[in-house]
Amino acid sequence: MPFRFVHTADIHLDSPLSSLALRDPELGELVGTATRDALSNIVDLCLAERVDALLIAGDLYDGSQTSMKTAGFLAAEFRRLTAAGIRVFLIRGNHDAMSRIPREAIRPAGVHIFDGHARPEVLPGAADGRDVVVHGVSFARPLAPESLLRKFAPPVPGAVNIAMLHTSLAGAEGHDVYAPVSSAELAGAGFDYWALGHVHVRRVVSDRPAIVMPGIPQGRDIGEAGAKSVTLVDLDGAGRAVIEARDVSRARFERLEVDISTAGDLDAVVSLAGAGFGDLCAGTGAREVILRLRLTGETPLAWRCRADRDILMETLRAEAPAHLWIEKLEIACTPPGPAPETEGATPVADLARIVTEEIAGSAAFRDQGRDLLEQLRKALPPDEAVRMAFGRDAAEADRLIDDLAAEGTADVLARLATSGGDET
Repeated sequence: MPFRFVHTADIHLDSPLSSLALRDPELGELVGTATRDALSNIVDLCLAERVDALLIAGDLYDGSQTSMKTAGFLAAEFRRLTAAGIRVFLIRGNHDAMSRIPREAIRPAGVHIFDGHARPEVLPGAADGRDVVVHGVSFARPLAPESLLRKFAPPVPGAVNIAMLHTSLAGAEGHDVYAPVSSAELAGAGFDYWALGHVHVRRVVSDRPAIVMPGIPQGRDIGEAGAKSVTLVDLDGAGRAVIEARDVSRARFERLEVDISTAGDLDAVVSLAGAGFGDLCAGTGAREVILRLRLTGETPLAWRCRADRDILMETLRAEAPAHLWIEKLEIACTPPGPAPETEGATPVADLARIVTEEIAGSAAFRDQGRDLLEQLRKALPPDEAVRMAFGRDAAEADRLIDDLAAEGTADVLARLATSGGDET
């Protein structure tokens, strides 16, 4: 029989979602426990598919958790696997290296946590009578700026060899460089299957040898929208892999854009969005959908939608199916007629031109925005999520300032337009 296993990574157990919790505590709680639910679903999948092993290629934890409740949860889930004869192989990624939970607290018999020396584990006759050898290297520290490939022992001749590595490969958008290595270097190392982790987007880098980045099994914010999964693998005695993505997420983040140019009033806007909700839910099949809704199109209701955003949001939430949560409403529709920057179009349009051209575009405004961002950044914990939110460099920070200025200007103008009789 082929050696059958589930390959996952980047579970980020108990990942904090403070931004969602601030906007909607109930939604924040749902997503805050979704990573645990995803791990339980992974264990259920392993049991249902009668796999031989579960491979977790780093970032099981999200950081420096100290809760022994987390350790107890993990130990219980791993015991479900080991009681069924399923082995667990685990490497530590950059987030795991920050965790203070002792390894022994989550290691019942049958769970192997690799250290930084890549000592292989042998499973006799596990793949069509041939030995399966699992290799892995863990992060000793949160940073790994150099390749870890040299730390691996050579593949065992005559066996099926699996290697586990937490890596950014040659670089990935939105991810810092960790244990960099090229796909060509991995392919030339002689292993039959590379079980990778770190990059949150699923990617099959190579079929032979199989080099797989499984992606994150549970999205945690709108930046991780869409289907999330783990990889189910059948690896035969010749080292050929049959791989299949399996959805294990509790909740799924999605984006929906609704054109409201045909709507005559706000009730019609809600109806158009409701039709979109139905189509989206039918297409995803997810237990819970967390939605970023964006209204577009040219419409006389543009100012009203923005001015009455809170009322519209609550009405849309009431219209949504029970398992669909709207986490944010974006107003991107525009009023008909002359462009706002056209001088003399309306008093509000004149004000818009002054704000966008003479104020928001000035060096003094940009400098003040940078100072405010820096003050806010210093008041928040110094972690990767904060750094990403505020921009990884000066160019990203400036784009954030521009976006916030444009959004704030539009909100103020909408209030003026709808309260002063200047509504288009």
